[in-house]
Amino acid sequence: MPNYPRIVVKLGTSTLTAGAPILSQPRLVELARQMASLHASGSLVVLVTSGAVAAGKEVLHFPELPRFIPAKQMLAAVGQPRLMGLYEQFFRVYGETIAQVLLTRADLSDRRRYLNARGTLEALLKAHVIPVINENDTVATEEIRVGDNDTLSALVANLIEANLLVLLTDQPGLFTNDPRRDPAAHLITEVDSCEIPEELWQAAGGSSTSLGTGGMLTKLRAADLARRAGCTVVIARGSDPNILLRIASGEPVGTRFLPLVSTLESRKRYLLAGKRSAGLVKIDNGAAAAITQGGSLLPVGVRAVEGSFERGDTVRVTTLAGKPVALGMANYAAADLDRLCGHQSAEIEPLLGYTFGDEAIHHNNLVLLSP
Repeated sequence: MPNYPRIVVKLGTSTLTAGAPILSQPRLVELARQMASLHASGSLVVLVTSGAVAAGKEVLHFPELPRFIPAKQMLAAVGQPRLMGLYEQFFRVYGETIAQVLLTRADLSDRRRYLNARGTLEALLKAHVIPVINENDTVATEEIRVGDNDTLSALVANLIEANLLVLLTDQPGLFTNDPRRDPAAHLITEVDSCEIPEELWQAAGGSSTSLGTGGMLTKLRAADLARRAGCTVVIARGSDPNILLRIASGEPVGTRFLPLVSTLESRKRYLLAGKRSAGLVKIDNGAAAAITQGGSLLPVGVRAVEGSFERGDTVRVTTLAGKPVALGMANYAAADLDRLCGHQSAEIEPLLGYTFGDEAIHHNNLVLLSP
């Protein structure tokens, strides 16, 4: 069993270009090799990448363009095929298949779209495909933009319940001050406090490159977001030899942020604190026993559906006598689940014409209620 079963790697533009104005193919090959090695060792890997705009500038021979969103979107549209082409070529060298996934904040804030995105990523991971994720710059507006890929990587880590998020940059990690201006600045190796100290926020500066949109401040925000969802986060220098393999093996490199809760605890908090529908699912005694022993709720064990709810809503689960059993995130809307009552999972697709999985509520999305 790998140290980190699920790993999200975020590559910034400065890492991908190695400080030059064009994408560094040797750097991309080397990072693809390390991610392929992690994948071969049993870890599921998701890549969140910047670089589309930089690739677009390279393809168009560095045009002088106004600094407004349509120009950036145009560059991203030109550069994204170039970037993905390089990734496809280099990962294929190591026998890996990749898939392009483009997301916006709207995809991750709307519950239904969130579940669809998660379902797609889970299907890719199950098929041993490495998702390569970028913000969908060509359609994003200010209202739906994530804004930077550091934040996007933290949201993706939460989406797939990753155990490790690696933010690679051109610096060895987070320093007490900007080391380019303060010779006395020293590397912070670990952050384990509940709140990130104010002096660290003050020390985090912006990017010195015109190619990237991030900086240490966005990485610090992303680290804080991900660790609150139960994910270990490491900020490290992407050019260091075997950096991903060393981090995954537990070597103390870069700045490591320890998770504040487990991924399971994070999920439970979400279900307990999140918006609940008025929906109620009544189950038989066999299903109740299966749930209390860690199983999922299957349609065959559902005896009645009350109220109105949509896929992704949190619903109450009780016995036929009304005894509370659990809270859970419904995999099907009330009308659909009502049609599935008492049926085997193999009958879901024939009855509905589609399937979101065998479970009415997956065990990962169930929180047992005390008697």
